Amino acid sequence: MKEPKIIFMGTPEFAVPTLEKLHKQYGIKLVVTVPDRVQGRGLKLMPSAVKQKAIELGIPISQPESLKSEEFIETIKEVNPDIIVVLAFRILPEEVYNIPKKGSFNIHASLLPAYRGAAPINWAIINGEKKTGLTSFLLERKVDTGSILLQKEFEIPDGFTAGDLHDALMPLSADLAVETCELLLSGNYELVAQDESRASKAPKIFTEDCKIDWSLPANRIRNFIHGTSPTPGAWTVWDDKRLKILRAGISDYKEGIAGFFIIENSQFIAFCGEDAIIIEELQPEGRKPMKTKDFLNGYKGENQGIFD
Repeated sequence: MKEPKIIFMGTPEFAVPTLEKLHKQYGIKLVVTVPDRVQGRGLKLMPSAVKQKAIELGIPISQPESLKSEEFIETIKEVNPDIIVVLAFRILPEEVYNIPKKGSFNIHASLLPAYRGAAPINWAIINGEKKTGLTSFLLERKVDTGSILLQKEFEIPDGFTAGDLHDALMPLSADLAVETCELLLSGNYELVAQDESRASKAPKIFTEDCKIDWSLPANRIRNFIHGTSPTPGAWTVWDDKRLKILRAGISDYKEGIAGFFIIENSQFIAFCGEDAIIIEELQPEGRKPMKTKDFLNGYKGENQGIFD
C-alpha cells in the first residue's frame, strides 16, 4: 500500500508522544486540535501542547471552533484520509468519523468497558485497581462504546498517583496507536464488542469534590489522595486554609480520632476512620507542592490538632 493518509486529533501533553511516533512512522497529513485559549495570570492566548508539537514537526494544523461546520468537514474530506486517530480530544460527529476509508479510532486510558468517561486514570487509582491499561476502539455515536481493536494492560505499582500513571501510559499509547494503524491498514482483524455488563463510569473530578472524608479507612483515603494527585488535588482545611495532600503512606498507628493530626519525628501523621496515613507530599494554599520534610523544616505551628 502507498503511504497512508492519517489525520491526528488531540489536545494535551498526553497526546504528544503519540503524535510524534505516528508522524515518524507515517507522516501525519493534518493535526486537528482546539483553538488557542487564554491562560494564566497574563491572560495570554496559548496553543495546546499538540499544536506546539505540530508546529515543531511542520504539520498542517486545523483548529475548528465547531466540529460540525461545513468548512471543517470539507477540510477533512480534502485530505481524503485513510485513518483518523483521536486521543484526548473532543467528541467527533458522525459525519466526520465516517470519512476515513479504513476507519476512525480513539485511544482511551482504561481497559474498556471499564472507566468510560473523562477521568479513567484518576478513578482507577481512587478505586484501588491493581491493573489498568489502554484501549483502541472504533468511534461510534455513544462515547467510549465502540468495538475494541486492541488493548494493552498495565500493572499499577503500589503508591502510584494519577500523575504517575498518566506519565507511564503516555509512551504506551504511542505504541498502541501505531499497532492499531497497522491493524486497520492490513484489514486483517476482528472487532470485539464491549460487554455492557462490565461497563463502569469515570466522570470528570472537580476541586469541590476533593475534600477528604477523614471518617474513611486509611487505605481508601490514601487511594483518594493518589487518585486526585496532582490535580485537582485532595484537600482538607487547616488553620482556615486549604491544604492539598498529594502523596501519602500508611502509618503504623492504629487508633486515633478521625481527622486528628500529630507531627513527630519529622513525620506528619493524620488519623482516619481506621488506621492513619503519613503525609509525604503536600501543597499549602498559595504555595507550590513540596515534600513534607521540606515543609516541616520551616514549620513553627502546633504539633497536634484536628483538620476541619
